[in-house]
Amino acid sequence: MSLLTFSINLTLDGCVDHQEGIADDETHAFFTRLMDEAGAMLWGRVTYEMMESYWPAVARGDVEAPPAIREWAVKLETKPKYVVSSTHTTFPWTNSHHLAGDLRTGVQKLKDATPDGILLGSGKLATELDRLDLIDEYKFLVHPRIAGHGPTLYETGLPATRRLELVSANPLRCGAVAMHYRRAL
Repeated sequence: MSLLTFSINLTLDGCVDHQEGIADDETHAFFTRLMDEAGAMLWGRVTYEMMESYWPAVARGDVEAPPAIREWAVKLETKPKYVVSSTHTTFPWTNSHHLAGDLRTGVQKLKDATPDGILLGSGKLATELDRLDLIDEYKFLVHPRIAGHGPTLYETGLPATRRLELVSANPLRCGAVAMHYRRAL
């Protein structure tokens, strides 16, 4: 069975608003490495629609972008992308697939079928998958900012505290810290 890794940008106060992080070559290189290591991406519909509204145009060259950002977009274009949605069933972006039915069963089947693991990048979906005990690892990029607003990580809560073990903590030049945790047994 492969690992389901939840990775997201967040501020020191837990804000996961995608506009609050530092988007430079080094942070994009961090997420490009994570994507390269994973066999597939997993998102909720809202995250998918946000990503689909921008990244395909960057990959095509329709949007001016630095090399590291274009590299991310081109790789994302070819990566299998799975979307959990109860309201949509078709997703036009290249290599996008609807993950339908029971969430636990569908994600477990995806984990079983993806030996290189799955990279989860949606905060609300992560909360639901954590409630189902399906997330194995957490790779957060913590930015040196206090946003003072939401949305925040796990803002709807979990039924119990999730204990984690630190695997690594690596500072980036911009002041962000790449934190890698795994579930404590």
